[in-house]
Amino acid sequence: MSEEIKQEAPKKFTVTIDNIVVEVSPGTTILQAARMIGGDVVPPTMCYYTPLKESGGKCRTCLVEVSKGSEKDPRPMPKLVASCRTTVMDGMEVKNITSERTLHARQGVVEFLLINHPLDCPVCDQAGECDLQDLSFGHGEGGSRLDFPKRTFTKHNIGPYIQLHMTRCIMCYRCVFAADQLTEQREHGVLDRGYHSEIATYIEKALTNDFIGNVIDVCPVGALTDKTFRFKNRVWFTRPEDAHRDCDKCCGKVTLWKRGDEVLRVTARKDKWNEVQTYEDGTVGWICNECRFEKKNTSDWIIEGPTNVSRHSIKSVNHYINMLKPKETIPDVMGRNPKLLLDIHSVSDVNDPSIHLSKINGPATSKTFNKLIENKE
Repeated sequence: MSEEIKQEAPKKFTVTIDNIVVEVSPGTTILQAARMIGGDVVPPTMCYYTPLKESGGKCRTCLVEVSKGSEKDPRPMPKLVASCRTTVMDGMEVKNITSERTLHARQGVVEFLLINHPLDCPVCDQAGECDLQDLSFGHGEGGSRLDFPKRTFTKHNIGPYIQLHMTRCIMCYRCVFAADQLTEQREHGVLDRGYHSEIATYIEKALTNDFIGNVIDVCPVGALTDKTFRFKNRVWFTRPEDAHRDCDKCCGKVTLWKRGDEVLRVTARKDKWNEVQTYEDGTVGWICNECRFEKKNTSDWIIEGPTNVSRHSIKSVNHYINMLKPKETIPDVMGRNPKLLLDIHSVSDVNDPSIHLSKINGPATSKTFNKLIENKE
């Protein structure tokens, strides 16, 4: 007679974060436990990225105070710990926004991150979706106590797809991990040491691997940007829509950033933590270069609908669902087409209205624009 084997339920740990209790599995980090709670309890991150192995522990923005180690050893941890690298213990008590030590330390970390970061948000393509902007707004000071020249670097050409601005880099190593884990051969990394450290290729090799474009999505600042989208539009003027296509290289699930009917940019889908989305079957939504850089027509995609954007984000400005377009009254009142009234191209000779920004293979500057017009003629 066979005996029934009783399977015990996996043990759960109880952890308290900012006076909110949550049960988690052993091996869960403090950051992961905080994300289960959500809201302001979640520490900010600049280097940790869930889909990337070994990420985290470098930027120190997720520091928290552990006021009680566990039920067995209730002593508090003497120093602030990185929540992305510290696993929870049963009965642990953590303070994030309820700790003056944590908030003061985070303010100092933000100040250090901004020491060498240039104030070029008005011309940076990452503006409006920059993690460092959000971090500085939430935890930074109005000015810096350190007044000296910022670091400058020699410009590196790393290929036709990606623009490298090393002066904006905060050395989070996300792009290095992404290239190492997604591509067959990593061709860029960290050169030199200490104050002179920089992300680059050793002999200015072009980054052309099929999945190298994903380093743009993982970069938390404007250090790595899409060359095909540079200076074409602001992210809050575009409308994100979920779309997919049959791709034999990647999952084919993307977000299209549109202005009218033009597809100005294609990115991987992001979750609420601004990380590339992981689907229910465990696959991560990395996309290939073909989907990202070459498929810029709406006919290339099956549109699913508007992307779900948090109403607190500036990207939600042009995010609307089932909004009716108001009737144009100028033709009825003036008896003329409004486009004739507002068409200044024939007078100013600034841009050729017949050329869409999405068709420009490069930044929408006068040099690139004029070259396209010459080729057209």
